[in-house]
Amino acid sequence: MKRQGASSGRKRARIPSGKAGAANGFLMEVCVDSVESAVNAERGGADRIELCSGLVEGGTTPSMGVLQVVKQYVQIPVFVMIRPRGGDFLYSDREVEVMKADIRLAKLYGADGLVFGALTEDGHIDKELCMSLVAICRPLPVTFHRGGGITDRNLQRILEGSGATEFHCSARLARDSGMKFRNSSVAMGASLSRSEYSLKVTDVTQVRTLNAIAKNILV
Repeated sequence: MKRQGASSGRKRARIPSGKAGAANGFLMEVCVDSVESAVNAERGGADRIELCSGLVEGGTTPSMGVLQVVKQYVQIPVFVMIRPRGGDFLYSDREVEVMKADIRLAKLYGADGLVFGALTEDGHIDKELCMSLVAICRPLPVTFHRGGGITDRNLQRILEGSGATEFHCSARLARDSGMKFRNSSVAMGASLSRSEYSLKVTDVTQVRTLNAIAKNILV
């Protein structure tokens, strides 16, 4: 079976929700890639965390070590991204094996829900694959995922125009590294990568700002 994903715009749909609908009338999910960002998201008022790695690539499966430690430090639900690589959402049979193994491990290490997506080569949802993955996820809830994000500049327009009661963001800002020694002649990653001395971390104030915008519109 040929599968593909050809879009980088994020679409999110619940299949079905476990704890949807926070006490304030909407649910704010923050996408994080570190323990610090997870803690900041909760402090800022997030209702749920989407735990990833590789946010530059739109989010990939995090390590189980990160999941285990995040669960020790936050009380809100943690949904784990299941995505074996960056790029499109057309997965090979071997990549599907990795996804299934990662789902089982995420459940073992305390995930409250799973996040994944898969498309056919012509850009349609790969229902057969998605349902086979959902079956492994049970009894945990699942979010369908496909690539983007929300900022304080577009959140009001999106909520007013869509009637959505759940939204997703990373709320990250750049923070300078604590490194005193810096080698400017050698860079980690590709030449277009951001500086290794600039760390992207979820910002408590950013989370609170987005939360306040949503409350003003939805509550």
